Amino acid sequence: MFLILGPALNLVAGFFWEDDRQGLVSGTLLALSIGAWLVGLAGIYERLRPAAPRYVAVALPLTVFACVGGLAFAIQSVQEVVFDVSHAVAVERLQEHPFAAYPLYWILGPAFPIALFLLGLAVWRLRAAPAWVGLLIALGALAFPLSRITRDANIAHVADVLLLVPFVYLGLRSLRRSRPPSGASSGPSSGAESRPAPIPAA
Repeated sequence: MFLILGPALNLVAGFFWEDDRQGLVSGTLLALSIGAWLVGLAGIYERLRPAAPRYVAVALPLTVFACVGGLAFAIQSVQEVVFDVSHAVAVERLQEHPFAAYPLYWILGPAFPIALFLLGLAVWRLRAAPAWVGLLIALGALAFPLSRITRDANIAHVADVLLLVPFVYLGLRSLRRSRPPSGASSGPSSGAESRPAPIPAA
């Protein structure tokens, strides 16, 4: 469920952008989506761990800290409305506080699309899902920062859809496979493949 909820909330948040800032509604939805993203992605990493333990050992903490950066941007969007300042003014004032600006925004902010891009490559390389799933995740990860830097809502919608589609597929497929047919054997299959099993929903 969280695999779908995270990108879905992120997509909806993009429709509430204001002229000179993301706004309070968008920031709130984004903050909630970050929590859902974290739960869902943690489930994916646990599924990939047996096949790629070194990748997961790096990707999981990277994603956790990346979500901290995403949450910082979400809270900033809310505070811009609360204190009635434009996004440009907020960024200008943030530059006056480099101790907070660099780790929370300029370093951890880009970490989230980087984590998604690496996940797309991992899903494709490990064949944990159809190739197009990993490709769309990687493409969405590339488009995501571009849309946020340019503040172009149209690019944001494209990036968010690119991310939503593969995760909806993974979530729905996993929900179906989590309900084994009655009478199915619970023992191991003699013809099990060496590649990781399909990614389940968190």
